[in-house]
Amino acid sequence: MHLHPLSLSLLLLLVAEATVMCVAVTTALHGFRGCAVREFTFVAKKPGCKGLRINTEACWGRCHTWEKPLPDPPYIQRHHRVCTYSRTRHMTARLPGCQPNVSALYHYPMALHCHCAICSTQDTECETF
Repeated sequence: MHLHPLSLSLLLLLVAEATVMCVAVTTALHGFRGCAVREFTFVAKKPGCKGLRINTEACWGRCHTWEKPLPDPPYIQRHHRVCTYSRTRHMTARLPGCQPNVSALYHYPMALHCHCAICSTQDTECETF
């Protein structure tokens, strides 16, 4: 079977107090298989402050996944893993131009090590398109 070059949209969910922002990076994978730490740039935003461009490390890659039908309930056997954090460092940035009643602190994870695992909504956007 011939596979065409693939690309991956890595969605990283960053939580900053009450604000959630989703950022996408599209990168050609070609023959790369696995899960690795990679440089990632995003704009940190929250209501009442100006945005700040942040360079950090995020998880990137693709993991072995499969589904197969079964003759009896539950009728399907699944094995879905995503490239996600196994070790992180919690980082904090100070956003510029915040209103007096808004904290300028913005918290986000920086990947130290990544692996293929079940998706956790605690640090990853776990949606199917």
